Amino acid sequence: MSIVFTQRNARLQTVLNDLNARVCGIITAMQAAKARRAVYRRTFSELSRLSDRELSDLSIPRSHIRRIAVEESLKV
Repeated sequence: MSIVFTQRNARLQTVLNDLNARVCGIITAMQAAKARRAVYRRTFSELSRLSDRELSDLSIPRSHIRRIAVEESLKV
């Protein structure tokens, strides 16, 4: 009888370990997404505040601000 319980407990422990790993993976992914979003918002905001003349000095067309912000966020 104790062998049956031990096997069930082992299976339950395996399932719980798998669940824990998945939850940790989801949390890690959410944290990474939050960090990428923060970089995107900061980059977009900083570039949007620049005048057309300042953007021109940096050789950045205003229409590229969103793309540049996305590229920066993917580096995180």
